[in-house]
Amino acid sequence: MKVVFVGVGAIGLPMALQIKAAGHEVQGVDVAEISRQRARAQGIETVERYSLTRNADVVVVMVATPQQLMELIEEALPAVSGQHWVIMSTVGPEAIIAAAEQLQRQGACVVDAPVTGGTARASTGDLVIFAAGEQCSLSHVAPVLNAMGRMKTVGNRPGDGQGIKVINQHLCAVHIVAAAEALNLAHLLGLDPAQVLPLVEGGAAGSWMLSDRGPRMLQGTDVKVSSAINIFVKDSTLVADAATACAAEVPLLREAHARYLAAANAGLGQHDDSRVIETWQ
Repeated sequence: MKVVFVGVGAIGLPMALQIKAAGHEVQGVDVAEISRQRARAQGIETVERYSLTRNADVVVVMVATPQQLMELIEEALPAVSGQHWVIMSTVGPEAIIAAAEQLQRQGACVVDAPVTGGTARASTGDLVIFAAGEQCSLSHVAPVLNAMGRMKTVGNRPGDGQGIKVINQHLCAVHIVAAAEALNLAHLLGLDPAQVLPLVEGGAAGSWMLSDRGPRMLQGTDVKVSSAINIFVKDSTLVADAATACAAEVPLLREAHARYLAAANAGLGQHDDSRVIETWQ
């Protein structure tokens, strides 16, 4: 298939490379020059704006915010008829429903397909993809989605995938902050967190986030960025908004959200999300 991939940043580029490795023709789009340079260095032609792309069978969207998604759609609307749009960004149910309505009115098919697994699993093609849409659309884009990971069909309408991702991000946000709090507690108890981590992560207290983020929490501020603090500021805000909309009580999420905001306000917004541990220091 001819695929346009919008957003070839830290997680988007390895996803696009997996699609290319599966035999599809991929063209990238990214507003950041550094992202375009990295994509070109790895063999993916990349342009600054969607309007500069060639016609595509499938458009994969991995932008950061609901506003960026709506701006992209406004630019693309005149040429979307007959295309399949796969929106993989974490933007929340309301944003995806509004985007789908616009695209479908202009003759596009829409699949809501947020992902989980981070850059590590993006690089190995082992993301978990929460896909929602009409069956014919899911079948059409399956060769592209299967190149990036394991597609789990979670519903038949745009918004269902984002709902699952809201729950996923609730747990991720809380687990990262819980890991940071626990490792800080180990330090204050006079223990060596580097020795504590391998002892607890394999038992009942373990979690994927503890094992993944924990080692980076033990490093310095400038540890390599896998996912930035600002991403969890955005995602935990989406979770809080979704909870408010359905009158759900999420006190743990709100505490975690406050920690990400504190980290961002301390100048750590562009640093790895593991650096939330510095809000205890």
